[in-house]
Amino acid sequence: MAGLETFYEVMRRQGITRRSFLKYCSLTAAALGLGPEFVPEIAHAMENKPRTPVLWLHGLECTCCSESFIRSAHPLVKDVVLSMISLDYDDTLMASAGHQAEAILDEVMEKYKGNYILAVEGNPPLNEDGMYCIIGGKPFVDQLKKVAKDAKAVISWGSCASHGCVQAARPNPTRATPVHEVILDKPIIKVPGCPPIAEVMTGVITYMLTFDRLPELDRQGRPKMFYSQRIHDKCYRRPHFDAGQYVEAFDDEGARKGYCLYKVGCKGPTTYNACSTTRWNDGVSFPIQSGHGCIGCSEDGFWDKGSWYARLTDLKGVGFGIEANADRVGMAAAGVVGGGIAVHAAVSALKRARHKDADQQSTPADHNNKGEAA
Repeated sequence: MAGLETFYEVMRRQGITRRSFLKYCSLTAAALGLGPEFVPEIAHAMENKPRTPVLWLHGLECTCCSESFIRSAHPLVKDVVLSMISLDYDDTLMASAGHQAEAILDEVMEKYKGNYILAVEGNPPLNEDGMYCIIGGKPFVDQLKKVAKDAKAVISWGSCASHGCVQAARPNPTRATPVHEVILDKPIIKVPGCPPIAEVMTGVITYMLTFDRLPELDRQGRPKMFYSQRIHDKCYRRPHFDAGQYVEAFDDEGARKGYCLYKVGCKGPTTYNACSTTRWNDGVSFPIQSGHGCIGCSEDGFWDKGSWYARLTDLKGVGFGIEANADRVGMAAAGVVGGGIAVHAAVSALKRARHKDADQQSTPADHNNKGEAA
């Protein structure tokens, strides 16, 4: 890794003060959900570790992951690309092209063998010997295998690389295949989404560079720090779901009041992502906040799971702790209130009837005794 500056050296060369550097480390820790005790560890890593070379390849995809990545606000993508990592190859962002670009790829692979990170956006098609995606005159699948051979780790950006996405939707004529089904001997971090959230992408890179290890992954290979909870769990419309208050149509009164979008197709209850907490565009909003249900784009095979506006079948009313689907939740809520009123009225009527019967059964002597006692 000789020859690469550390992150701190790059910042000082650009005129950044020590104070500003430490502030940056604090913000980085906060963005990763880490406590203040990790700030010195982050600062030490950035002061001493050289920038990690990153080779970013593109297969079958729409470039939405790159579009998302360049909009990161915490940290800014310019800090990631120009200071934190050494982005040595990305045929979308780099100035060179053709033979010059391919020469850079070969040079980095040789010079930093076993020490570079491979980032993959898109997936390789395997049908017809991979001829549906050609890079530099050769099938992309060949380039992917070649670059992955000596990589330290592989990051699968987006649902295309992680799951196959629209290219792999039925009938999948090109045999578009997720990266982990082609590269079998390297650690792979899946960062699904169509596209992933910008701060999730930069957060994964920042964690790997700071701690020199992979983030903790779930059973599907996704970073737990961003994919451990359902969108439904932290959605600000969740109270309406629990209360049985649903949008029935996009122009109804429930939609205007911000009710739960489950009945118009929201897949938040089955989708694991950070949309409802991290949000998009520097934390401004996310699809549900804008009035459209989650389409479940970070889940495997979401293109083949029916209409985006068809609701999930028989989702249980979690807030009630009862076995009831969404059609019954509203009635259950109304029934609880109405039942409570009915029970109260019945108990009151029963008490009045008992008092009346007691008065009718009492004798004149009883009334005289009560009068004498008074």
